[in-house]
Amino acid sequence: MDKLSSLTRFKAACPFLGRTKTTTLRTLCTSSSTRYPSLSLLTERATKCPVMGPALNVRSKEIAAGYASVAGKADVDKIHKEQGVVPPPGATIEMCPHASAARAAARMAEDLAAAAKAKEKASVPKHAKDESAAAAAAGCPFHQKAAAAAVAKPGAKPKAAAPGAFNYEAFYVNELDKKHNDASYRYFNNINRLAAKFPVAHTADVKDEVEVWCANDYLGMGNNPVVLETMHRALDKYGHGAGGTRNIAGNGAMHLGLEQELAALHRKPAALVFSSCYVANDATLSTLGTKLPGCVFFSDTMNHASMIQGMRHSPAKRVIFKHNDLEDLESKLKQYPKETPKVIAFESVYSMCGSIGPIKEICDLAEQYGALTFLDEVHAVGLYGPRGAGVAEHLDYEAHKAAGESPDAIPGSVMDRVDIITGTLGKAYGAVGGYIAGSDDFVDMIRSYAPGFIFTTSLPPATVAGARASVAYQKAYVGDRQLKQVNVREVKRRFAELDIPVVPGPSHIVPVLVGDAALAKAASDKLLSEHNIYVQSINYPTVARGEERLRITVTPRHTAEQMDRLVRAVDKIFTELKINRLQDWKALGGRAGVGLPRSSDHVEPIWTDEQLGLIDGTTPKTLKNGEKAVVDPKAVAVARNRFNTLLGRIDEGPAARHATGLAELKMKTGVGAPRAAEEVQIPAAPLTVAASA
Repeated sequence: MDKLSSLTRFKAACPFLGRTKTTTLRTLCTSSSTRYPSLSLLTERATKCPVMGPALNVRSKEIAAGYASVAGKADVDKIHKEQGVVPPPGATIEMCPHASAARAAARMAEDLAAAAKAKEKASVPKHAKDESAAAAAAGCPFHQKAAAAAVAKPGAKPKAAAPGAFNYEAFYVNELDKKHNDASYRYFNNINRLAAKFPVAHTADVKDEVEVWCANDYLGMGNNPVVLETMHRALDKYGHGAGGTRNIAGNGAMHLGLEQELAALHRKPAALVFSSCYVANDATLSTLGTKLPGCVFFSDTMNHASMIQGMRHSPAKRVIFKHNDLEDLESKLKQYPKETPKVIAFESVYSMCGSIGPIKEICDLAEQYGALTFLDEVHAVGLYGPRGAGVAEHLDYEAHKAAGESPDAIPGSVMDRVDIITGTLGKAYGAVGGYIAGSDDFVDMIRSYAPGFIFTTSLPPATVAGARASVAYQKAYVGDRQLKQVNVREVKRRFAELDIPVVPGPSHIVPVLVGDAALAKAASDKLLSEHNIYVQSINYPTVARGEERLRITVTPRHTAEQMDRLVRAVDKIFTELKINRLQDWKALGGRAGVGLPRSSDHVEPIWTDEQLGLIDGTTPKTLKNGEKAVVDPKAVAVARNRFNTLLGRIDEGPAARHATGLAELKMKTGVGAPRAAEEVQIPAAPLTVAASA
């Protein structure tokens, strides 16, 4: 009864539906009542309506009267007999699929009866209790169980504030009201990404599938077969949890191997893994600001919250410079003696606008004024550079490509000049965790002093193994990065043709400007409910008020047909909601980099045509519906070899392939038409593993 599409038909007849925003109705429809879990918040409110309340009360009695005939034990036994079902010893009524509908009906009847009378009496009224008792006596297993639970655990009520005491619950409500009133309240959709169907996910209803266009699993590595294979093998050998902090039972060979992999990725002497990059940034910057005497932070105005919090958690002074403004940064650096410890904290790719930091130029200023450079490559690792080390590597593309797998620094390169690099394992690498990379002594100091590292449980070995396999695979295969950028270019081009306002930038981020919090949420809701496209709206405080947007992430796994649907759907939503297009923003003087006077609406991408393979014809081809994603066999071999010592070599002989049960599954590999498509066995955790050499 709560489907949003049905409710819109009654807006004219119902005062409540008529005056309530669609976004609010959607939340009420999809959120369960805390007091009556089988009901939505909208149904709970309807019980108080002078029209719907009595109708729901009648309906609850009809349900209560009707379900007992299929809920009683004798009737369930009869169904079993007719269907030829023989329950195993010890089976309970709750395990029976035939009774699931009756169970749900029983709970709904109870909740409807209780909700309808809640305004008259705090507890369930006597006649409702009588109905429950009668149903229980008749043999209904659900009411019997509920009655027993009610005796054992009476219903909890909100704790009232003591006379004269601070009313905490009222405080919580008031704070939430502020978020609702300025349309910055965050809604969390139930989205469950499907490994076998990426980028498709199901919602709360497992049969309701949507296309995901905002996930940070940029390359689909969260379901890459060699990653999953490695995780299964590590899980079977080492179990689930790490067992403690890194200092107490949680410092394993998998963790040390991942840190070695990450240090080599950035050609730095050492790396340190944290539970997330939020924690890595917070712990590292707060430790630096606390330990460096008289330290001064210089922070880009668009830095991520984790960096801002890390600086705030130290006694160090924080100086803010305008976004990517070298003149402003230098003017502020000049105000402090060269011998004063300084840290310039900035990002390579700014995730909400898609701009790229001037890394080389900031390194020049850091050397001139005696500062350390702290570079956040969270939205760049895995996505830029010949090996996926980020933008700092990409700026010296050919030199790093020629250096191959050498862990040694390339003197004078931009990546070598950056003192501290932080990155994540939870985006392009499809895992979870964060890290820092730098000199041996710097990393050891953070390891020894940072509470965010010392006092938290270590990441599980299987997760760490999967992350390392992902990093190793991407170091050996550039095709995913290339295809992602090709698809990003195509979506941006199509949006430009339709006058859809995209914040200009040279990166993979596609920020579609909306400019209003309520409109952004409405656009997100309509895309999901009417087009099965999931794009989360981005509101304050993530972006400034008036710069709300839809942040679209295009992956190498999105097909041409899916991109067509996305572009058509966004175009339609913009028309229906009367959202400003590019020409509208130009008429208004521009906003958030869109439609500004004397500025270009196009920024040259950082990936060149040559780097993408467009010149020599080796560019990977955009997938079409039904085509399999590329799995590069050489990169698979590289990733597998990293674990020969710990997990053993994989026996790929006929016997082992037969034992896996997945030997016949194939995936195409290669980099497009110029090369003949190869076939590679999808990696699967084998049942036979040879001992390591």
